[in-house]
Amino acid sequence: MADSSTQSIIVGASPEQVAAVICDFPRYPEWTESVRRAEVIEEYEDGYASQVRFTLDAGVLADEYVLAYEYAEDISRIEWHLVAPSTMQRSQRGSYDLVGNPDGTTTVTYTLEVELSVAMLGMFRRKAEKMIMDTALKQLKRRVEAPGAAN
Repeated sequence: MADSSTQSIIVGASPEQVAAVICDFPRYPEWTESVRRAEVIEEYEDGYASQVRFTLDAGVLADEYVLAYEYAEDISRIEWHLVAPSTMQRSQRGSYDLVGNPDGTTTVTYTLEVELSVAMLGMFRRKAEKMIMDTALKQLKRRVEAPGAAN
């Protein structure tokens, strides 16, 4: 069983603007360093992605996998899980929780739980998770706060 890790960041935009960037999967390769391709393969009736295939290349870690997504009605929570084991992952569960602040910013909390198919010492896995989450949150913040990106 994998342990989950959680990190938060404050983004200078509304929860709706942050959610718009998170949910625009085909554009991930434009702003995430390791995602080479993100393809929506199934959608809900409302147009939100229900399944997305990712092609990841982070140097020593390369993988292709499909995530299934679920959304809170107000898009304040976006969660996902790995549909089937991939080359590098046995399981993956994660979520973004978006909380609007009185000053117009949004606190984004990212929770991630990954069980790798390859053996890795716990301390190295936790360090890798922290680095992945830290990078993902910083890239999300930069993308959302870029002029015109989240409008």
